[in-house]
Amino acid sequence: MSEKLVRVGTTYIPVTNVDLSAEWYVSNLSAELSYKDDDKAIINLANQSIFLVKSNKNQSSNFYDIYGQERFSMTFEVNGLSSLESLHNEFVSKKMRVGEIEDRGHSGRNFVFFDLDGNKFDVWSELSPIFKEKFIINQ
Repeated sequence: MSEKLVRVGTTYIPVTNVDLSAEWYVSNLSAELSYKDDDKAIINLANQSIFLVKSNKNQSSNFYDIYGQERFSMTFEVNGLSSLESLHNEFVSKKMRVGEIEDRGHSGRNFVFFDLDGNKFDVWSELSPIFKEKFIINQ
């Protein structure tokens, strides 16, 4: 194969109410709404396009590992521990469903948060070195 996958362009997230979910992502995560109809909303967030797709109740992007632990399917990155703590405080002040900041035994710290439909997301305090290099983010 001469071509390689370059990036993740779009992620699909199930939601029960497209209008409410789109507003939640825009107001709580500063996403940019680029399209919306009755069945989906397209938002731009964290350098990618995310489709919020109208789905049946009790569906989410979460899954369970072999130990029965509910897992997230996406981790967002921030630039450093102070950015992570600031974002965590912001989410708490917005009364979002958010977990505690954790030390998971690897570099950096993490916390999880949930959207209106219970989709679970992770936030990590470490930007990937390749992202830093390509986008020249200074620390």
